[in-house]
Amino acid sequence: MSIRVKLFLTFLLTTLVVVVGMHLFTRWSLEKGFTEFVEKREKERVSTLIEELEEHYAENKGWDKLAASKQSWILLLWRADPHRHRPPRHIIRQAQLEPENLWPPALTDKIKQRRITPFELRVMLLNTEKSIIFGRKESLPQLTLHSIQHNQQTVGYLGLMPGSAVNQPSDIFFMKRQTQLLIGIALVMVVLSALIAWFLAYLLGRPLKRIISAAKELAVGNYKTRLPVESTDEMGQLARNFNDMAAALEQAEQSRRRWVADISHELRTPLAVLRGELEALMDGIRPLTPQAIESLSGDVMRLNRLTDDLYQLALSDQGALSYRKKLLDPVLLLQEDLTAFTPDFTHKEISIRFTNRFSKPVKINADPDRMAQLFRNLLTNSLNYTDHGGQIHIMVKRLEDNLVIELADSSPGVAEQDLNHLFDRFYRVDSSRNRHLGGAGLGLAICSNIVHAHEGSLIAAPSSLGGLAIQIILPVTS
Repeated sequence: MSIRVKLFLTFLLTTLVVVVGMHLFTRWSLEKGFTEFVEKREKERVSTLIEELEEHYAENKGWDKLAASKQSWILLLWRADPHRHRPPRHIIRQAQLEPENLWPPALTDKIKQRRITPFELRVMLLNTEKSIIFGRKESLPQLTLHSIQHNQQTVGYLGLMPGSAVNQPSDIFFMKRQTQLLIGIALVMVVLSALIAWFLAYLLGRPLKRIISAAKELAVGNYKTRLPVESTDEMGQLARNFNDMAAALEQAEQSRRRWVADISHELRTPLAVLRGELEALMDGIRPLTPQAIESLSGDVMRLNRLTDDLYQLALSDQGALSYRKKLLDPVLLLQEDLTAFTPDFTHKEISIRFTNRFSKPVKINADPDRMAQLFRNLLTNSLNYTDHGGQIHIMVKRLEDNLVIELADSSPGVAEQDLNHLFDRFYRVDSSRNRHLGGAGLGLAICSNIVHAHEGSLIAAPSSLGGLAIQIILPVTS
């Protein structure tokens, strides 16, 4: 079942529940209010009829004259009805066929079919002894008696048999008409609700369909797929997040392709050199001398360093590098590594200046082996890229709760557009990609991963000495 069908059924079901609930409540309220209205009207009719009977009693000094004429009783009953003053002919005919004091007459089939007994056929007249003047003996137990007063004395009783207060044809027609109208309105509302539910389901389902189609495009590798952002609500936010994800996947795919191309290039070059030298030795073009063997060994070692760098970078990318962190003083570790590199810097006539602005030892939570790898990679980078006779300034300072180690060297510098790419793998400033000078371009990428694993940051900026300044920022424990 599609999302549109689910949305349509959800909206339609919700509307149906509301419509049915409103229909039932409205019908109940109408019936209740109308019943109260007709009951009040019936009480008024009872009061009116009692007043008529009281006037008749006062004028005739008793019930004898009324009891002798059933037609007068019938006329009096219908005269008390504000809507009709003449009794139906079939009632008069039926009453004339029965004894004088028998009331109401036997119900005709027409009245029985209506299932509602008119008010006039539910009343009886009793004297003070509760004997029947007009009525039926078998109905006496069902009567509700209302006293008839004259000179503050009870002179008789008006008995009312139980029955529906809705007994007028106009009342019945009104209730039927209102019921039909309510049902019709409910059906129209259901149809309108279905149309609105379909429209809303289509409207809300359209962006979801686009997202599904775009996701399928991403699944087959079309990472340039983008979704239009048409709103600022959750659907718009979802579209923006999808576009960001697609852009990240596109960038990751480009990085993967560049990574594969760079790896193949870096591996092909030393293998081609080795192959050429070996073929020269095999063909006798080049004699097998210690110098030739040393050259082959150097190419093998460079290839070994490249594969080792690739392995280390892959481990750091996956978070698989082992980190055995403990509290240590990184300044002492840096000084030890700097001492190991001093002969190489001296050989290249590069002067070193070390500034420590800490008055006491500082501790960080770090892995000593990985920190040594970080410092050695950065020192190697400075050694390889700093011109002969240059200088290096290493400064250690505290910035709030962080330790800052800055390694700044002299010319050559790095162009502004290259600074943001220095920590990208296989990225090297020298366009010749001279292996003997700059390596494979993986050292700074490994350094960046090591610093991030220690919850720090690595920043490259121009140096005041004319070269490159690398800042290592690490959180201080104590």
